[in-house]
Amino acid sequence: MSLKALENTFRSRRFWVWQIGGALIYAVPATIRLATGNVHLPILSAFMPPWTTPFVPRNIVEKVLVNAFFPGGAGAVAGEVFWRNKRQPLSRKQKYLARLGGAWIETAVWSLFQFIGYIQNINGSYGGNLFEAPYVFPLNFTLAAFSIFTPDVVSFIRKKLVNTYHRLRSKKS
Repeated sequence: MSLKALENTFRSRRFWVWQIGGALIYAVPATIRLATGNVHLPILSAFMPPWTTPFVPRNIVEKVLVNAFFPGGAGAVAGEVFWRNKRQPLSRKQKYLARLGGAWIETAVWSLFQFIGYIQNINGSYGGNLFEAPYVFPLNFTLAAFSIFTPDVVSFIRKKLVNTYHRLRSKKS
């Protein structure tokens, strides 16, 4: 039964929208860094805290925004879709536990990828390692725990925008 649920998860449009969309959101800052040769992003650099530690990087604002979508948010949706395919209706508590499991599993897989890249010591155009240091991994798992709410926030914003669009369109007619 789990293989069928996994197969249906990979056939889900929602799963792929979040995986691909989240990966694209994750790739934007990395692409800007490689293109500009500068580790500081133009807009988000204004919000950098004056302190830095190995466990909390200076680009914390970027990290929170990006990790809400990938791997955390995408993993949360993957976990929810998988468990919905495995057993129909999920209670509210089960939905968020499924999202938490999915977010942590995807974060673990992504952290493994980051760790393998980090030990290869591949430097970017800005001079630093392209991959995250292992010191940041606990923060990634913490952000993944909070990213279980990202699909709800995105859905809420989407509904508000659609309602506003329809209201404005009906006033034009």
